[in-house]
Amino acid sequence: MFILDHLAVGAESLDAGVAWVEDRLGVALQPGGHHEKYGTHNKLLGLADGLYLEVIAKDPHVNPLAGHSWFDLDRFSGPPRVANWICRADVPSAYANHAGPVQQLSRGDLRWSITVPGDGRLPFGGGFPTLLKWADGITPPSQSLPPSGLRLIEFVVIHPEAAMLQGLIPINDPRIRFEQGESSFVARFEGPDGVKELS
Repeated sequence: MFILDHLAVGAESLDAGVAWVEDRLGVALQPGGHHEKYGTHNKLLGLADGLYLEVIAKDPHVNPLAGHSWFDLDRFSGPPRVANWICRADVPSAYANHAGPVQQLSRGDLRWSITVPGDGRLPFGGGFPTLLKWADGITPPSQSLPPSGLRLIEFVVIHPEAAMLQGLIPINDPRIRFEQGESSFVARFEGPDGVKELS
């Protein structure tokens, strides 16, 4: 069974992505880090219920060691938007046919296994989640980030083959629903100032 771990907002630049999220959610993001293998950097936001949000973009000063980026950021253009969802799985490699091969990554004290297709694209245009497994003994960002006061209340995966994806993805989370349409996402959060939305 998959468990939602975090959501990712993609952007052409990290500054643009952070400004977009902070404007819409009304909270400040926290420092993240760099991913040398895929030439990206990020900032993070702690959410309730063991979740977090990351804003991720290509680092213009780094050439990815893998020869390409991930989360389809090599082809990302336009305004910032929710671009991917990442789920925990006990054996990510069991879903390599859909999610891609497993890579071993680290950043500071963090170590994890994660699925990344060979060309860095997102499976099913992002409709199928990226899968990860945190290494034993690691405290993931969801447990170390300061709380933002925001809680995810709904995450909508919009895809031309929504029914197929819903049957393919082993997840039982009442916040997540699938809707047929052009590939995109909608994330709704509840906080002290009411409901906020990213899409």
